[in-house]
Amino acid sequence: MSYKIIDLFAGVGGLSLGFEMEGFNVVVANEYDPSIAKAYIKNRPNPNMIVEDITKLPIMDTFGKYAGQIDVVVGGPPCQGFSQKGQRKTINDPRNFLFKYYVDVVRTVRPKYFVMENVPNLLTTEHGYFKKEVFELFESLGYGVDARVLCAADYGVPQNRNRAFVIGKLHSKSIGFPKAIEKHVTIWDAISDLNFLNSGEGEEIQRYRIDPQSDYQKVLRRNSQLLYNHVATNHSKTALERLELIPPKGGKEYLPKEHLTKSIYSGTWTRMDADDISVTITTRFDTPSSGRFTHPFLNRAITVREAARIQSFPDTFVFYGSKTSQMKQVGNAVPPLLAKAIAEYIKQDME
Repeated sequence: MSYKIIDLFAGVGGLSLGFEMEGFNVVVANEYDPSIAKAYIKNRPNPNMIVEDITKLPIMDTFGKYAGQIDVVVGGPPCQGFSQKGQRKTINDPRNFLFKYYVDVVRTVRPKYFVMENVPNLLTTEHGYFKKEVFELFESLGYGVDARVLCAADYGVPQNRNRAFVIGKLHSKSIGFPKAIEKHVTIWDAISDLNFLNSGEGEEIQRYRIDPQSDYQKVLRRNSQLLYNHVATNHSKTALERLELIPPKGGKEYLPKEHLTKSIYSGTWTRMDADDISVTITTRFDTPSSGRFTHPFLNRAITVREAARIQSFPDTFVFYGSKTSQMKQVGNAVPPLLAKAIAEYIKQDME
């Protein structure tokens, strides 16, 4: 039996991909950024992607035809209004209005389940006031709701990425969340087989030099003949001088005064620890100053493919467009293996 989902605010499709791995079909997806939507489309045999700002879509005309036919609505509506401290936040804060479109689609389609992903602040801001509002809203639509902050590392992703998930089930009590797995995957488990490149080296398409070195790599390389998106940033002479001074597992404490920068990011000019999980991959991982994104041994920041591995994207998934767009596609995605764990959990509940 084929289960059906709708993916809103889809980005490049991390949530879609995780659910597809569990046999769900994406009936329709929506993403407003054309370059990101293009990558979503190119990675799927029959994508039904609406490239448009959701605020410009007539919700009833666009989604009403799927009423009663959808198993899960998924998506991560951006909500800026509760990421700042200050006055009492509410769903009615104009900065959170995109959230209402997500709710409108759920109200229109009446899926059996919904999965909403967001920043952890969603659950804690204003002593949980916003969370309470979210629960009341979905409960008024007939859903049993639960929410939790999940760490991607607990679901086989080599990354300390924490995100809030709200899961609802129609006409039922809440279903809880998938169990964490014990063993963490390390950065080296994820990237050790990728071609060793220096600053400025690499082609958009190349051959693998060595076989997979870990079970994780075997899984992500399945059916992949060629290596895509593995191109190293061309760093400046000064940046390379700095990186040469930093040993494995080391950071800016090894830099002399004249090389210290004013960067405010934590992990700036610090190497990734090959034996540990990664920090959260952001959309600026090509710069050693923007966080702990320097290769464990080589004098450069990680590539798009290395970041995609740390996000748990398979090598058959190719990122398109400018480098800035590719980094956004990777950095903003829900890790597919985390999405897969949620999909599997919902499927078990269905069956």
